[in-house]
Amino acid sequence: MKESRKTATGARPRDARIGLRIERRNTSVGGHHHAAIPDHQITLHTGPPVRISCIPKGPRCVRNRGEINVVPAGVSEKWIEDDASDVMELRLPAPLVRLAAEEMGLDPDRAGIVPQCHVRDTQIEHITWALAAEQGANAPNGLIYRESLGMALAVHLLARYPAPAAPRRLSQSQLAMVTEYIEAHLGEDVSLFQLARVSGLSASHLRALFKRSTGVPVHEYVIQRRVERARALLLRGDLPASQVALDAGFSHQSHMARCMRKVLGVTPASIVRSRA
Repeated sequence: MKESRKTATGARPRDARIGLRIERRNTSVGGHHHAAIPDHQITLHTGPPVRISCIPKGPRCVRNRGEINVVPAGVSEKWIEDDASDVMELRLPAPLVRLAAEEMGLDPDRAGIVPQCHVRDTQIEHITWALAAEQGANAPNGLIYRESLGMALAVHLLARYPAPAAPRRLSQSQLAMVTEYIEAHLGEDVSLFQLARVSGLSASHLRALFKRSTGVPVHEYVIQRRVERARALLLRGDLPASQVALDAGFSHQSHMARCMRKVLGVTPASIVRSRA
């Protein structure tokens, strides 16, 4: 299986400002592999019909001139061609698609594109040829023209081939702010509403998104972190167990013991003995 190699015809390097790239390529008979990449890829078949079968065990079919494949970012594919082919390949950067989603009022973290195989889509075909003509003429219409075509393509893909919305999660920055706040206030009575203010969400949204992001409810996460802090303090050995319980945020020593047995399966006394 060989990587799908490109033979550019008059192609320029990727535009560093908007990331669009378009090029012609010719593929040979045999197996091909498109590795997952950060860009969305659109392939327009421009040559005679080609007999193709997907791997593994995909149906054999014929790809005709004008048919289009859409491979979203992060998706790979393998196929076998019984005939050499001519295609126009367009790479659409993920940041541009995110921007298009925002312009459409969609959540860019959830909006996506469904893969398409051998479809007819005159709008994609027209945009692809327009970009190819602009590139072949050394971009006389400028960056705004190429940006407009790229944005139009991204909007069309999101509108016509939308992926089911992925479950929303906390952003990396939101999760970091919440967990850092918890660590800094473990010895206190941590409030869900204060965590919600830290994250910029409502309490109900934070509760749902925190569990989706970490796999555990926020109150269980707090207990787990308190247990880990209590364990570290007990192993340090310079505080009595009653003070460790308070410093770790437990209401009393027996509360710490119950939580420690539940989370770690051991008692505070066994942790103290393990220091010896």
